[in-house]
Amino acid sequence: MKVQDIVFFAVFAFLVLKRNPSFAVVAGLTSLAISIPLFAFWIFFTAERLIYYAAGFFLLGIILSLIKDFYENRN
Repeated sequence: MKVQDIVFFAVFAFLVLKRNPSFAVVAGLTSLAISIPLFAFWIFFTAERLIYYAAGFFLLGIILSLIKDFYENRN
């Protein structure tokens, strides 16, 4: 497990505890923005991992948004 994986899991856990879908989407967009220059410099392994992390953040944002909508429409 590399340092970038540990940072991803720490940020992911923080976002799960924060329960705000907007923060998860911003984290995903940030991961994509960071990966673009890495692809340009041919650093494929790290850039590819950042794409996977962005997908994880987007999936978390979708799940948190669905949970939030479920509990708001429940009443």
